Amino acid sequence: MPELPEVETVRRGLAPVLTGHVIAKAAVNRPDLRWPFPPDMAARLTGARVLGLRRRSKYILADLDSGETLLIHLGMSGRMLISGVQVGQFHHEHPAPEKHDHVVLTMETGARVTFNDARRFGAMDLLPTGGDHPLLAILGPEPLGNSFDTDYLAARLKGRNTPVKSALLDQRIVAGLGNIYVCEALFRARLDPRRLAGQLTGDEVGRLVPIIRDVLEEAIAAGGSSLRDYRQAGGELGYFQHSFRVYGREGWPCPECGTQVQRIVQSGRSTFFCPDCQKA
Repeated sequence: MPELPEVETVRRGLAPVLTGHVIAKAAVNRPDLRWPFPPDMAARLTGARVLGLRRRSKYILADLDSGETLLIHLGMSGRMLISGVQVGQFHHEHPAPEKHDHVVLTMETGARVTFNDARRFGAMDLLPTGGDHPLLAILGPEPLGNSFDTDYLAARLKGRNTPVKSALLDQRIVAGLGNIYVCEALFRARLDPRRLAGQLTGDEVGRLVPIIRDVLEEAIAAGGSSLRDYRQAGGELGYFQHSFRVYGREGWPCPECGTQVQRIVQSGRSTFFCPDCQKA
């Protein structure tokens, strides 16, 4: 599932095509994805001008001049693909419609944004701009925001008897982190993913917070990580997977010490770590 860097990369790719422009026609080609689309979604989007594009955790939020906001979640395989406009150095012609093109936004400029989702784990919804949504109400602070700092994280981890890896994946503690970037951040911070979150010292938390930020910012700069389905809005791959130090590298030598990277399962998710560099 795309994590914060992938979603932020898609948001940045969509922004020049959507922001300030009117949706001339919205086509909704099925009644639902992960859950049903809101009533009359095509009619509510058609004619609306996109005022701005935001990201909250792993969600893209398009604010409309109709007073509503379009919430987009890519799910496991969702892609927001742009055509009919120059994207970077390339001009993408409109492709032939595909089976899994579930929502198509045709802009007044002639550009087209297509939400293609083969596995249909993605989602779209409409909510009042500035209003609450159940998916957003539970989220913790953004890891790249000012409210995510050492004092905050130390307070949230204090007394927790869950592994630090699991705690960092809890979206109520910090929003947008996923399996890839937590594994990479814990490796750089030399923290054992099996350590209980409540056992981390103040110095260890203080080391971890800026490393989380660094990992995310490097991944965004690289266009995210393409492992299976993820593509940028222009169709390009991300490249941060070439910088992985432990994630997906079970049995490979650690880039720091040469010890074989190990994989364990925590809360149903694969965790990759170096047993030497990340000693408990």
